[in-house]
Amino acid sequence: MPEFHIELSEIAREQITKLVGDPSKKVVAKAVIKSLGLMCTNIKHPSLNTHKYDEMRGPGGETVFESYAQNKTPGAYRIFWFYGPGKSTITVLAITPHP
Repeated sequence: MPEFHIELSEIAREQITKLVGDPSKKVVAKAVIKSLGLMCTNIKHPSLNTHKYDEMRGPGGETVFESYAQNKTPGAYRIFWFYGPGKSTITVLAITPHP
């Protein structure tokens, strides 16, 4: 299984900074960080429940995927991302509650 490097878009960087800095979002921040770690080492890990997200495209028209940071939780957080720009790079577009 290939390993990936995670790049955060400006929006995703702002979102994770806000989560980490908010004591009331400690559980969410921990789940997001754990999921990003899994994405680096095993993008097909069952807990990520990664699947194609048809309602969005990357900035260059890339296919966007959705991975779970949380599950079975009201407003569960999701990570939206695409492959690239490099061969072993994943670019995270957004980290948000389930739309």
